[in-house]
Amino acid sequence: MVLNEQRSNVLHGILLIVLFSFSAFYIAQFEFVKRLSFSPLIVGILLGMLYANSLRNRLPETWVPGIKFCSKQVLRLGIILYGFRLTFAQVMAVGLPAILADTIIVVVTLLLGVGLGRLLKMDRDTALLTATGSSICGAAAVLGAEGVVRPEAHKTAVAVSTVVIFGTLSMFLYPVFWRSGMLDLTPGQMAVYTGSTLHEVAHVVGAGNAMGAEIADTATITKMIRVMMLAPVLVVMSVALARRKSSATSTAKEGERGGRITIPWFAFGFLAVIGFNSFDLLPQAVVAGINDFDTFLLTMAMTALGTETNFQKFKQAGAKPFLLAALLYVWLLVGGYFLVEYLVPLC
Repeated sequence: MVLNEQRSNVLHGILLIVLFSFSAFYIAQFEFVKRLSFSPLIVGILLGMLYANSLRNRLPETWVPGIKFCSKQVLRLGIILYGFRLTFAQVMAVGLPAILADTIIVVVTLLLGVGLGRLLKMDRDTALLTATGSSICGAAAVLGAEGVVRPEAHKTAVAVSTVVIFGTLSMFLYPVFWRSGMLDLTPGQMAVYTGSTLHEVAHVVGAGNAMGAEIADTATITKMIRVMMLAPVLVVMSVALARRKSSATSTAKEGERGGRITIPWFAFGFLAVIGFNSFDLLPQAVVAGINDFDTFLLTMAMTALGTETNFQKFKQAGAKPFLLAALLYVWLLVGGYFLVEYLVPLC
């Protein structure tokens, strides 16, 4: 009887997140939301935060396990299915210079984010999540790293917020900079620059389409190669975090976890799905349906994270996460430009 009641409470929490997620999809279709290129994921976390700061205390605490289920297990399934958006053939299509540019951007941004976080005396988890979101694929990367870092929910929300702010800004600025001549790059170089430095896939698509189909296609493929780097980054991150815990002086409770490597199995699942999708065994209509379902799962995860975040926790985080994101943004904007100009041949 007690077990059935617990399952019912979990189901109530899940259904609450499902309801919010359907609302996020509906709102994401509004014209002004489309112009901002806000995906259902971003709308979902905003709805979740709105709930956290209004009705959160009026609903049963017994629903919390269902909400946490969405922010953990549903999230991992969403990351695995994200692989259906990619194929290894896409990597070969853009060439070695674009792959090299992506690799350098990801590695340098991560190292720079961690280093600057220390200089700013930031919370380590927040700095790492912010750097991961800036370096790879925005909110999806932050969610992936959340599964390894296991921070408090509000830290994940803060990192996602920085990605949304600077990624959206770039989406509008890149087409203006390029058309005005401030970015002296060929269409091919601009495509790689856009794909290797913008935060979200949606931001790349929005900026690319504003500059023409030729740029949009190559920029999107370049961006998806960065997405593929999420899996190896999570594995390296897991090993590094385990070493840090084992070498640090910790409390008895922390000592129980110290030295253990958190294997991000969902990252390997992500790579396996990419490999399967590369064989093109499923009809495009089926893959499109899976991608829509995956977007819904990720929206559920983002919404669940939002429901655990109130604005008071944002105040506690302070301005440092946004300062870190701003510094990383300058590196992506300036450093990425010279990197692409040097690596990518005139085309």
